[in-house]
Amino acid sequence: MSGRLDPGAWKRLDDESLIAALVDVRGIGRWTAEMFLMFHELRPDVLPVDDLGLRKAAALHYRGGDAMTADALRELGERWRPWRSAATWYLWRALDPIAIEY
Repeated sequence: MSGRLDPGAWKRLDDESLIAALVDVRGIGRWTAEMFLMFHELRPDVLPVDDLGLRKAAALHYRGGDAMTADALRELGERWRPWRSAATWYLWRALDPIAIEY
């Protein structure tokens, strides 16, 4: 309502710039902004390192269940560039053994 966000400019912004613009709005945190980039803006290379599901799945599949720090997850995520959003989605799905019908 204040006009601080310009949806017309979002396509021109890189991921970090758009996250910064969104987080500037009261009530929007980094995780929410990252989910917005992944699911609304369909950005292909978002790695939400603070997401509990991603952290759990990465620990389970890459560390034998041992927790990972955000820095360790960022380092692991470098392997998945430029498709870290898809890697995140696959790791989320790996936690749920029941197939979802869309």
